[in-house]
Amino acid sequence: MVLSRGWAFFLVGVGIWTWVIWPRFAVAIWQDPRSWSTGTVGEFPATGFLWIHALLIAASLLIGTTTGVLGVRAWRAAGRRTEKPLHGVEQAR
Repeated sequence: MVLSRGWAFFLVGVGIWTWVIWPRFAVAIWQDPRSWSTGTVGEFPATGFLWIHALLIAASLLIGTTTGVLGVRAWRAAGRRTEKPLHGVEQAR
């Protein structure tokens, strides 16, 4: 699959956006009294509310990171396509 630089930029942006948004959400969940069985922040044991949100955050960061890495790879590949022709083969336009 060949992606344009525009789509590559979009994928990188999604990866960055993920890392801007989700860590802040993690802090909010940590500070929420519903995350702790005693209602006191940081006092274990944690509730299911914290664990399910931690799983959601971890999965989102993994997906966002993967999307960003794919975007960077697509950006670099798009740059290589425009810099040099394929080994003796004419590039399709």
